[in-house]
Amino acid sequence: MQNEREAQGRSSMMAKFKSLLAMSAGLMLCGCGATSVDAVSQPQLKVNQAYLVKPDVLAIRIDTGKVIHGKQTPYRSQPGDRLEQPRPDGDDWLIRDGKAVGTLAGRQRNILHSLDQFIPSPFNPQWADRVTSYRITSSSDRSYASTLNPTSVFRKSKPTDMARVGQWKFEFPVSHVIYLKLPSPLKAGTTYQINFPDSQVQPLSFKYEPNVTRSEAVQVSQGGFAPSDSGKVAFLSTWMGNGGKVEYGAGKPFTVIDEKTNKTVFTGKTQLSRSSDEKEDPRRNHTLTNVYWMDFTPVRSPGQYRVCVENVGCSLSFQISPDVWRNTFSLSVRGLYHQRSGIALTKPYTNWTRPRPFHPDDGVVVYESTTKFMDIGPNNDFTVALPRGKTDRQLPNAWGGYFDAGDWDRNIQHVEVSRSLFELVELFPDYFSRINLNIPESKDRLPDVVNEALWTIDFFRRIQAPDGGIRGGIESRNHPKFGEASWQESYTVMAYAPETWSSYLYAGVAARAANWLRSRDAKLAQGYQESALRAFEYAEREIQKGEKMTHRVRDARNLAAAEFLRLTGDPKWNAIFLQATIFKDPNKEIRVWDQHDQRDAAFVYARLPKNLVDPGVQQNARNALIKEADAAIALSNQTGFKWTKELLFEPIGWGPGLGSPKGVSIVRAHHLTKDAKYLRSAILVTQFALGANPSNMTYTTGLGQRSPQNPLIFDQRMMATTPPPGITLYGPYDPVDYSDFWTIELFKPVLFPAPMDWPTVESYFDIFLFPMATEFTVMQVMSSSAYLWGYLAATTAPNAKTTD
Repeated sequence: MQNEREAQGRSSMMAKFKSLLAMSAGLMLCGCGATSVDAVSQPQLKVNQAYLVKPDVLAIRIDTGKVIHGKQTPYRSQPGDRLEQPRPDGDDWLIRDGKAVGTLAGRQRNILHSLDQFIPSPFNPQWADRVTSYRITSSSDRSYASTLNPTSVFRKSKPTDMARVGQWKFEFPVSHVIYLKLPSPLKAGTTYQINFPDSQVQPLSFKYEPNVTRSEAVQVSQGGFAPSDSGKVAFLSTWMGNGGKVEYGAGKPFTVIDEKTNKTVFTGKTQLSRSSDEKEDPRRNHTLTNVYWMDFTPVRSPGQYRVCVENVGCSLSFQISPDVWRNTFSLSVRGLYHQRSGIALTKPYTNWTRPRPFHPDDGVVVYESTTKFMDIGPNNDFTVALPRGKTDRQLPNAWGGYFDAGDWDRNIQHVEVSRSLFELVELFPDYFSRINLNIPESKDRLPDVVNEALWTIDFFRRIQAPDGGIRGGIESRNHPKFGEASWQESYTVMAYAPETWSSYLYAGVAARAANWLRSRDAKLAQGYQESALRAFEYAEREIQKGEKMTHRVRDARNLAAAEFLRLTGDPKWNAIFLQATIFKDPNKEIRVWDQHDQRDAAFVYARLPKNLVDPGVQQNARNALIKEADAAIALSNQTGFKWTKELLFEPIGWGPGLGSPKGVSIVRAHHLTKDAKYLRSAILVTQFALGANPSNMTYTTGLGQRSPQNPLIFDQRMMATTPPPGITLYGPYDPVDYSDFWTIELFKPVLFPAPMDWPTVESYFDIFLFPMATEFTVMQVMSSSAYLWGYLAATTAPNAKTTD
């Protein structure tokens, strides 16, 4: 349930690859393709991980297949080379000796991006599902004095990467977790030998040490906790694939152990968080197993710890430190820096370096289009509509802004990033003035968080039309060619025409910038204020000419009026605000899909001085914000891992996926009320995204001990490198609501159980071309995550101070 532009983006991506899926129908995904490495070189398999789920359930993980990602090299023509473009205006495939070897990239087509290579493994799923494939013995446990087989075997297998080994052929490395139901429980301190007859899997020696051994069944935040956090928790859960749920029972003892001293610092007992028989939202249960939680809030001493459950095992280690939220926030905001367009990413600001993309000094030309951004939708694809409106007029100095995932657009919704960062520095000016993000602007007179907030505002100010109108952004005429990085873009680049929605959105955030700057840099503040007024006046003229006032336009105008009221104190802005506010009615929901969304305006208006506002409307706005937060908490209370979402009935996936915490409304309520329940809930709702989930991974690159490796970032893939840190992804999606996506059809043969049988909370597959999970936008998930983590950082800091 995204807005029209986001829905269009999804549909165009799907349309782009439906032909891919059709052409790949019937191809085998067995790793036996001609571009795979010969099976003769296949290494012997080994068990990558072994752990206890319960004393009588041993889990082993075997990873199969390996990808060698394709790379860019200078193209050297050979006799007989030819180009093939299966899709009009699509990728340029180099055909050599009758086979595709890669794609040509760049404006001169002088760069070759090779296909991936796939090294298969000698793994037979049918073998893995037989009890006779496992023989367990022990010289110290009488129960296993003679070799025994498990009584039953269960499995879940999922792809961990994608190898493009042909034009329309893909192979997948797979992680197989096999659950062995044992004839009798294992004994602590005892070593067991597991052999794997009729296979190439190496024998395993496993020592059962429940206070030391890692178990995937025990989950905790990898971000860590501040000493004062009122919601330090871990979780206990297992879904065994075709073996279904695991019941542990409440009241199971657990301990918190200091990693340095190996001493127990806290003991407690598990509590049932949510049963698999209970719905977590109106749609269904998204976990498919019982979830138990362990509260160790009293542990306050800084250090490195692990949580261990009796007769099961231990969590990954985690930190308790005053700096954990600051570190998480800083990493997330630096992710925004890694998405900047128009500058090179270089040392000493980052180790993830990249050339400068989309800058006019490098020959990039941006043409004006007569197409308006708000006219793009599911029935008006930008790849058709934007080029249709192309003119010969060039837009000078059109550089900057942020990229999203999977393409090079810099669109007007990105000003939400600036709005959220400015909100943090408004609420906690002292704290955020001290945060050093190590960005190119770090040595100037403004705080780093403010400089990052200004990055995209300056981009739209730079391309503001002479009459004050703000363009909806800049976009290439198609999604990137496979093989091309951002600085090699060969498609025509165009700017949307000025429009009312973009102008009102910009006016509001530029007025917010001016308000913060006026006591710190009066000249700069005046420039933003004048630019904001020009944009607002342009939009007003367009409305008077008959431009349609859609709900999005109305909401943006309402927000801008609230910002101007705060900036100037002029009553005329209050009158404009009252024209379109929903808060005259005390019973109105703060957000109703496809009707209105006035959350940001409500938070501005609720904090204004009493002499500037209508007191009844202000109280209604405040009440609506608190009501929204209470609804988010109510949903969190009935989810196993305490996540929540913004709309009760919206499906989980894309922007509303579980990769980022949805807690902005909760911390806003905390700011308004100072009620400690909101702060505790805010800490709880972010645990899932920080690694307290069944996969024991965070959904922000570079965060924690296990994080995404294959986000939909073309620059990373084309450079065949690790991902830039700080990128929060969409994350897990509901396979019931999104069961027909094209990538699922490709990896379905290697996924077990079937896609729709997986729980939502485990339906994240770390695959580059899987937009619904590994894509992201800077405004939907990156800035909202940074906002929540930044709020927690400032609130839990020693001697924390807030405004208002």
